[in-house]
Amino acid sequence: MWQNIGYILIGLGILALAGWAVWGFFLSDDIPILIRIALGVIGIGILLLLGIAIKDRIRKKDDFEEVDN
Repeated sequence: MWQNIGYILIGLGILALAGWAVWGFFLSDDIPILIRIALGVIGIGILLLLGIAIKDRIRKKDDFEEVDN
């Protein structure tokens, strides 16, 4: 149980730091708007693929249940 709490706290800390970095990146006037848009689209695509992979992993179905070894 304590191990899971530790993982959650580490994950929350990483998310907070990543959010702060992303906030600063997208609000920076030094970076061209095209670069910010491109990296935003790439980030959304990665998050979408990660969400699909997690969803498929959770709802994993074994198609070969009736096959004997």
